[in-house]
Amino acid sequence: MEQPLLDVRGLHVEFPTARGPARAVDGVSFRLNRGMRLGLVGESGSGKSTTVLALMQLIKAPGRIGGGEAWLAGDNLLAMNTAQMRQARFSRIALVPQGAMNSLNPVLTVRAQIDDLLDAHGQKPDPAQRLQHVAGLLQRVGLPETVADQYPHQLSGGMKQRVCIAIAIALSPQVILADEPTSALDVIVQKQVMQTLIHAQKEIGAAIVLVGHDMGLMAQFAHVVGVMYAGRLVEIAPVRDIFANPRHPYTRMLISSLPSFATRKVFRGIPGVAPSIVNPPSGCAFHPRCPKAEERCSREVPAEDVLSDAHRVRCHFARVGGAATAATAQAGTTP
Repeated sequence: MEQPLLDVRGLHVEFPTARGPARAVDGVSFRLNRGMRLGLVGESGSGKSTTVLALMQLIKAPGRIGGGEAWLAGDNLLAMNTAQMRQARFSRIALVPQGAMNSLNPVLTVRAQIDDLLDAHGQKPDPAQRLQHVAGLLQRVGLPETVADQYPHQLSGGMKQRVCIAIAIALSPQVILADEPTSALDVIVQKQVMQTLIHAQKEIGAAIVLVGHDMGLMAQFAHVVGVMYAGRLVEIAPVRDIFANPRHPYTRMLISSLPSFATRKVFRGIPGVAPSIVNPPSGCAFHPRCPKAEERCSREVPAEDVLSDAHRVRCHFARVGGAATAATAQAGTTP
C-alpha cells in the first residue's frame, strides 16, 4: 500500500469566546497521496479554510491548534518550531490564498514579490538564473514575461490569481493548498485558473487540497472529495463514489442542488442554517436540518463508519440506502 504524502490525524482548531471555545475544526483526519487532488467542500463556517491554514501554522491568536498531527513525508508540520515552519512554507507546502488582490502587495511588482520568496529561502542567487526562473514561472501559468514588472492593480482578476499560483509553485512544493482560488471570478476565468493549477501541479508532481463551495467544480477537478460540516469531516470518498452513492444526508442535499440537463426541477436550498460551533446541537450536528433524522440522532454523536478503504462517513444510517438519482450521478466526471 502506498505511503501517504500528507497524513492528517485528528486535527483540532479552536477559538476562545466568552461563551466557551469555538471548535472550528473538530478531529479532522485525511490522507493525501502523491499527485492526488482532494476537494474539501461545505457551507461557509464548516472549517475548510481553517483546516488548510492550520496545516501552514497560520492560525492567528487567540485561535490555536488544539491537537492533532499532520505528517508531510515523515515530518509533523504541527510540531515544527517557527524557524522550521518558515522554511517549510512554499518549499514543501504552499498556499494559493483566497482573494488574490488581498494577498498580493499592491506597492511591489510581481517580480519583487517572487524575489522576496526566493531570497527568504536562499534560492537562485545568481541574477541571470533568477531572471530566467521568474520568466519560466510566469510561462508555466500562461502569463507573458512582461507581467513580472507590473503591479497587481495593472492585472485582471484571473491574471492576479495566476500570479498567486506562480508564487505557490516557485519552489516546487510537495503539497499545494488552494483556498477557493476561483472566488469572485467569472465562470470562463474560473475554468482557465483551474486548468492552470492542474497543469502546474502535474509539472512539479505536487498533490493539491482544494477548498470550495461548488460541488460541480469538485466533480470536474478532484480525485477525492471530503464534505465538511460544523468542523467535522462527515464524508470522504473518491469523487465517482461520492456522486454515485453519497451516504451522508448532507452530501446528498449538496449534490441535489446541482443543475442537470436530464431533468427540470425546482431548486431548493438546504433548510435551516449552519449550527453554532460554540454551542453545537447535541448528537449529530446536522440532525436539526436532516430530513432523515431520528431520535437517536439528537442523542448520539455518530462514529466514523468505514465503508471501504476509501469511503468513510459519519452517520448512524450510512449503510441504509444512500444511492443518488441517475441525474445527480451524472455530475461525477473527473478529468
